[in-house]
Amino acid sequence: MRVAVWYSNKDVRLEEMPVPKIGPGELLVRVEACGLCGSDVMEWYRLDRAPLVLGHEIGGQILEVGDGVEGYKVGDRVSAAHHVPCNTCHHCLSGHHTVCHTLRRTNFYPGGLAEYIRLPAINVDRGLFLLPDDMSYQQATFIEPLACILRGVRKTNLQPGETVVVIGSGIAGLLYVQLARALGAGRVIATDINDYRLQKARDLGAEAVSAKEDLPGYLRGVDQGRLADIVIVCTGAESAIVGALKAVESDGTILFFAPTGPGLTIPLSINEVFWRNDVTLTTSYAASPADYQTALELIRAGRIPVQEMITHCLPLAETGKGFHLVAEAKDSIKVIIEPGK
Repeated sequence: MRVAVWYSNKDVRLEEMPVPKIGPGELLVRVEACGLCGSDVMEWYRLDRAPLVLGHEIGGQILEVGDGVEGYKVGDRVSAAHHVPCNTCHHCLSGHHTVCHTLRRTNFYPGGLAEYIRLPAINVDRGLFLLPDDMSYQQATFIEPLACILRGVRKTNLQPGETVVVIGSGIAGLLYVQLARALGAGRVIATDINDYRLQKARDLGAEAVSAKEDLPGYLRGVDQGRLADIVIVCTGAESAIVGALKAVESDGTILFFAPTGPGLTIPLSINEVFWRNDVTLTTSYAASPADYQTALELIRAGRIPVQEMITHCLPLAETGKGFHLVAEAKDSIKVIIEPGK
């Protein structure tokens, strides 16, 4: 089968490898669509492990069913979680599935940027989701990222009517914009340094503000002198992090969703941020199986119009172009690879 092998963001090669063989409890899935994630282009995070077959936002069709698998059959249309929890450890039992040690060790093989993948038994057991007949494979690639956004919004304790600022209007930022609106936020404001992405934010219902503008001044001007109740940081840029600290209201919450580059540290005044203003700082990583199912239902119901965010659909042979588009972060939002084309 053909696979797109990542050596670096500028070196992605179309290569051949054997179709995976499945064992008991496992499935072979033909990948129909695989989204490229911002985390896929974080070279500092994985360059020392290259070459790799990346890709974890998938929609596909079951081709083979291993012994002992129940509830699934050849021909079923599915999406799958690449990371799944054990559901029995202290973290899982206390509702913190994404810090489960098992979750961080589970993956499907070899990766979504391939014609076929093998789903291990643990992923089949607790990370496989049947697609509704009216959901496209392209739409299915949004299930994983939207699941992560759902967990992030829960960490902010968003309440109806609150003002939400999203810093960074890439795919994650735009999903946060839409979910905040769907959950009843009173005002949703998106920022970015890129005019193309700011226009996408406007198209999806946000008030859009250039990162070059005075965000605290803008907020006070439109929100009766107040800053944001919730600030969600979807970029690892130092300026965005510093800006978030200036844009949050007393008793507000800042969610740091995007990782920074290695070694970045930010000076933080405990007195100004916590003691005097009672600001909550929190983070979010990955998603639980329940988040995946909720994300699927939101997409199925049309609550999050994900199709509007797709800007590029490319064949497997053009995966290198896809990585360039995502890494450049200019005139693209959602880039999808379709291995069968």
